[in-house]
Amino acid sequence: MTQTVDIISKNIKRIREVKKLSQKEICADSGVPQGQYSRIENGKVEPSLSTLEKLAKVFGVSISEFFNDNDLQQELNLPLLEKIKLIDSLPDEEQQALSKMIDLAISNKRMKDNLQQLITQ
Repeated sequence: MTQTVDIISKNIKRIREVKKLSQKEICADSGVPQGQYSRIENGKVEPSLSTLEKLAKVFGVSISEFFNDNDLQQELNLPLLEKIKLIDSLPDEEQQALSKMIDLAISNKRMKDNLQQLITQ
């Protein structure tokens, strides 16, 4: 197994697990046979570009995500990025409500930080 195949297989598995999808669900949505998908995820075969395109579409990511070798950082950021993508699909009034909640949380954090600075001075 080459290093590239190893990176691809680890990323495909990681993304599937982050999205809480089974191999069976991925295969049904992508049209990739389950045996082939299993071999891809286990690093036993190198997926074709067309297979990577199908999987990227199902996962909602770009193909480049499969080649990223910065596993830890991507794993930490992926859930937040997924949430941001979902927020974009919400109706305007729900987006505005979430924006207000985020602004409130940021304001509270700043206030706590300022109070902490005053106390320690």
